[in-house]
Amino acid sequence: MIENAKNLFIISSVAGGGKSTLIDLLLRKHNDILFSVSYTSREKRSGEKDGMNYHFVDRGRFESLIEVGFFYEWALVHDNYYGTPKDFIIKNLEDGHKIILDIDVQGARKVKESLPGATAIFILPPSKEVWIERLRKRGTENKEIQEKRIRNGLKELELQDSFDHKIINDDLHKAFVELENLIYPEVSVKIPEL
Repeated sequence: MIENAKNLFIISSVAGGGKSTLIDLLLRKHNDILFSVSYTSREKRSGEKDGMNYHFVDRGRFESLIEVGFFYEWALVHDNYYGTPKDFIIKNLEDGHKIILDIDVQGARKVKESLPGATAIFILPPSKEVWIERLRKRGTENKEIQEKRIRNGLKELELQDSFDHKIINDDLHKAFVELENLIYPEVSVKIPEL
């Protein structure tokens, strides 16, 4: 049993919900928190770096890593594999580090089942309508992929109540302060009243 599961923070959202932006802000401000870089079988996108955004491996290599029990959790999402390396999580929790996992709802459920002391946080868009509009305006996927992400996202939104905390990302500063307060309650920052 891992003693320091309370130092593991699982952050999930729908595609285009803003979790990557919030995580990036958190990592830039707090150099003591570690980010678990997931493995994926999908192709590297322009500007992504191996070992920073993801560990990019081909499908066969990913499947061989599954077979040897390399992953804490893994899932097939949008026809690509994604997984969290087990040794990184175990070693760094045992060493007392705080760790951020940026994973989908399936992965969040698996990690939470095996480490119930971890904190699961769901980042919500301001509304379904705003989220769908943001996703369509992003321009990073073709229409077919956008529609698939919307269908999947609507299912993910139905699971938000299974998370320990929900943060509505309607104001980036406010959402960041809420996230920071969950991870660093000892320095709790108040959001100024307007």
